[in-house]
Amino acid sequence: MKLTKNFSKSEFESRDGAEMPKEVLANIKKLAECLQVIRDNTGKSITINSGYRSKSHNKKIGGKPKSQHLLGIAADIVVKDYIPKQVYELIELLIEKGELPEGGLKAYDTFTHYDIRGKKARW
Repeated sequence: MKLTKNFSKSEFESRDGAEMPKEVLANIKKLAECLQVIRDNTGKSITINSGYRSKSHNKKIGGKPKSQHLLGIAADIVVKDYIPKQVYELIELLIEKGELPEGGLKAYDTFTHYDIRGKKARW
């Protein structure tokens, strides 16, 4: 299922094969639209390392019990030719400009976490 010009539902599926609940799919659609803004601004492909996570998969990989991934509002991404800090800075800029909603943001060593929780969270 195509969600945006460059993203499909399969990219956001839980890696354990668990079915995505309908309410999570609605959130994933909003998240995909946000990632499309990043894609359009960079002109670069985006790999989604982790989107929606089922409770069991989240627990298995050591995710936080209240992870935003459980709700389908978070993605761990890699933007081609960008280091995580550059992706973080771009997302901060797009939030400031009102092109992306406020949320959680963290640049890890190999990926950037972004979520659309609706309030600022940095760690």
